[in-house]
Amino acid sequence: MNHVVRAEIPATVATVAVEAGQQVGESDVVVQLESVAAEVPVPAGVAGIVMEVLVSAGDVVEVGDPVLAIAEDS
Repeated sequence: MNHVVRAEIPATVATVAVEAGQQVGESDVVVQLESVAAEVPVPAGVAGIVMEVLVSAGDVVEVGDPVLAIAEDS
């Protein structure tokens, strides 16, 4: 089953810390978002393998925008 990690705030993508094929843990930070007020780490939320990265550094995201997809460990 695939899990989609979504932006929780409107922001600019500061960094993408993972790439497709990489194993991640539930609490691993996969993307760092930067807003006017602060930098916000975005955790994977599930353990699994990154299937697709949907953003790049510098992209602007809104609340709910998908940032990557993870195939959950079973």
